Amino acid sequence: MTQEHKTVTIVVEGTPHEWPKGEISYAEVVTLEVPDYAQHPEITYSVRYKAGHGNKPEGILTPGATVKVKEGMIFYVSETGQS
Repeated sequence: MTQEHKTVTIVVEGTPHEWPKGEISYAEVVTLEVPDYAQHPEITYSVRYKAGHGNKPEGILTPGATVKVKEGMIFYVSETGQS
């Protein structure tokens, strides 16, 4: 068994997802919740997380940013209401 295929379970808006151990980007989190995100660049989302790694257990993920994933990490994705 090799280490490179290890996954963790993250929760995005109540739905568990298997994710490769390492990092996840803002766009990847939003796409898990909103599969057609890429087709709607005019809609912006607010992404918050909790239960993250020790030095940064919670925070906000901004467009272009990434965060290290951890087993059981929780993400909240909400439209920022841009019309």
